Amino acid sequence: MNDALIGYFAAFCTTLAFLPQVLHIIKHRDTAGISVFMYCIFVFGVALWLVYGIMLGNWPMIIANVITLILSSIVLVLKLKHG
Repeated sequence: MNDALIGYFAAFCTTLAFLPQVLHIIKHRDTAGISVFMYCIFVFGVALWLVYGIMLGNWPMIIANVITLILSSIVLVLKLKHG
């Protein structure tokens, strides 16, 4: 199995893991269990991983972190709005 395929599969799994949380928050507007501080740090960290992926030209890392950045930013924005 080549490196890129493993990278794409890992990116798919870790990115997909955020989707249920985002959908739950959108549906129920319940962000009580979400830490603003944790999500601020997480969103910043994902943004840095994205920059790193761009610097390396690593497409699995770039794609995964773009999607994860969008999903985690949605969670953070909804927490700030409804929290």
